[in-house]
Amino acid sequence: MTRPVIDNTSARRVFLDRHALHEPPQGAAHGDALKSLITRLGFVQLDSINTVARAHDLILFARRPRYRARSLDTLYTRDRALFEHWTHDAAVIPIEFYPHWHMRRTRDAERLKKAWSKDRRAGFEAQYQTVLDHIRDNGACSSSDVGTDEKKGSGGWWDWHPSKTALEYLWRSGALAVTGRSGFQKRYDLTERVIDTALADPANAPDTEETIDWCCSQALDRLGFASHSELAAFWGHIRPAEAQVWVKQALARGTIIPVDIQNADGSLRAAYARPDLPDDPALHSPPSPRLRILSPFDPALRDRKRAEQLFGFHYRIEVFVPEPKRTYGYYVFPILEGDRLVGRIDMKAFRAEDTLRVRACWPERGIRWGKGRTAALMAELNRILNLAGVSEIDFAPDWLRTPL
Repeated sequence: MTRPVIDNTSARRVFLDRHALHEPPQGAAHGDALKSLITRLGFVQLDSINTVARAHDLILFARRPRYRARSLDTLYTRDRALFEHWTHDAAVIPIEFYPHWHMRRTRDAERLKKAWSKDRRAGFEAQYQTVLDHIRDNGACSSSDVGTDEKKGSGGWWDWHPSKTALEYLWRSGALAVTGRSGFQKRYDLTERVIDTALADPANAPDTEETIDWCCSQALDRLGFASHSELAAFWGHIRPAEAQVWVKQALARGTIIPVDIQNADGSLRAAYARPDLPDDPALHSPPSPRLRILSPFDPALRDRKRAEQLFGFHYRIEVFVPEPKRTYGYYVFPILEGDRLVGRIDMKAFRAEDTLRVRACWPERGIRWGKGRTAALMAELNRILNLAGVSEIDFAPDWLRTPL
């Protein structure tokens, strides 16, 4: 049987459709509509860096420009429609997915105990009961409320004081849940006070085989096409070998098919997809041409290798690169237009000065940056002002650079 070949343009369209970037960025962005968007994406990564807006806010704004940060907070902390845990990183996740994190919490309990006993400050295990008793007696707390008599470290995860490490361990392994954040500091409470009993009861959790099936199936539906390693990495729960076994079984059942995906450079790579992918309407309709600025942690870009293969867009965040060695800048935002990543922009909100400063914008090679694209960028920047909490834009004299 001949493997279907999905040409690069069609592959981009499907991928953007699955990431809610194919349709025009419009529509309601609160309550059920916002929850529906997050469910469609699977999760939204949280990140503390706030040069323009936090990553989770910009991820949602890029798809729904009417979005405001308070709407996510309402879903999370008041409505309990979301919970916080780990995928590949910390994220907010639809609450109905909570039972599928049982295996992750169980595995983390063992894995983190071994790992953290080697690379964290000693004594955190002795603090488990003390921390649980403190929360039971005093309610939700942050890391600054416990271990007040412990020596504070540098702030790096390797130097957390023991009670903070205990909090994180108890959260990751399931005894605690994050009930919200103050600023960006997590607040922890007993799981039974935060998560509905039926969802939290281990007796109601799917077994390992069911979890693996859910992870792979749900990941494939949100990616459109994927290798077994990409399926494993989507939620971060399962091992590549487990995804590989799932692929073999799904092929035998006929619920997936092998396909070849054309990369941006014309080469082909093997992947798996649903049998109806070749007939997917998204393959045959161009995405919205609207220019939008994406978070570096946007789910469409999280897998840097895949983004480079699919879009020919090489991106590395340079937060941890010493300034003299940076190619672009500390925190540079990719720019999406239609089905192409057309550039990247270095900008920062100076809220005390009520100004969004644009230091530089680099078009990608082969992209002609004329008046029309500049006008589209200006329109997007003006939409972002409210999210950034400023009202003016200031461009550096040499802001439009030549491609690197």
